[in-house]
Amino acid sequence: MFRKICIYGVGAIGGWMGAGLAALEGVQVSAVARGRTLAALQANGLLVRRPDDGAAMRETAYPVSVSDDPAKLGAQDLVIVAVKAPAMAEVAERMAPLLAPHTTVLTAMNGVPWWFLQGFGGRLAGTALSSVDPQGRIARVIAPRHVVGCVVHASCSVDEPGVIRHRFGNGLIVGEPSGEATERVRALHALLQRAGFETTLSPQIQKDIWYKLWGNMTINPICAFTGATSMQVLDDGLVRDFVTRVMLEAREIGARIGVPIAELPEDRHRVTRKLGDFKPSMLQDVLAGKAVELDALVASVRELGQLVDVPTPFTDALLGLARLHARVHGLYPA
Repeated sequence: MFRKICIYGVGAIGGWMGAGLAALEGVQVSAVARGRTLAALQANGLLVRRPDDGAAMRETAYPVSVSDDPAKLGAQDLVIVAVKAPAMAEVAERMAPLLAPHTTVLTAMNGVPWWFLQGFGGRLAGTALSSVDPQGRIARVIAPRHVVGCVVHASCSVDEPGVIRHRFGNGLIVGEPSGEATERVRALHALLQRAGFETTLSPQIQKDIWYKLWGNMTINPICAFTGATSMQVLDDGLVRDFVTRVMLEAREIGARIGVPIAELPEDRHRVTRKLGDFKPSMLQDVLAGKAVELDALVASVRELGQLVDVPTPFTDALLGLARLHARVHGLYPA
């Protein structure tokens, strides 16, 4: 079912997933890339560095077809989209040549996706979220029938264009927006397992998306506008209390839309501490001068709160502060 596979977004996660699939026999993996990443993939293939015995890293090269023009790659059986949310509208418009009626689009992205309420959400089912797809640009190209959701639990980074470092974690969760165990999602689950990923088939992918979001919608933006690391945030009692209050708002929203969370924020704080002290991805984006994913991680939660009548004063404050900081630094549109 999935012989022609294209990776759109050969960054840390897209490169890692593409490498696993490229190692399979009978699968043709291609990628859409530009600039230095395009040149690196053409010259060296996709390089992945993984921990070996001791402190050494083992580097493996995977050949992939690559182009900066999706039309040259043609229609695909599977397109894995692993881009940052701010780029998604432009990416969707360029993706059209990759899509045939049968094409599956697997979204491996952070935060709430544009299709979140497709086939889910009770009275909100089918509602378009303006925070993540303001003019409907994404939905016009990628119809709901194409989409399968994916939640990634792995730590990867880009050492340089076309060179991915896989640190730890190997988990993928996939699921249809409707929750059905369709033939294609079962085939996709089997494919990813065959490629070496620890893959779970979810009966409600929105719940998995919401649970991951619950853990990173606070520390990510707070670190982005303060420059603090994760542990510095949790070690400050006042800031930790603010994080807790934002999480309680999101927990109530989740309960009302059908994705309840049994844990308390303090439970999740303990999980975050076990990860050690780190710079979250949004802080890394700020330091690199890249656009930040505030809409998918925070504005979407605020919008969902409005839709289900949950007041979000702490989420509003978080969004306002993070957005103002990003605008001052040219990382979020005015």
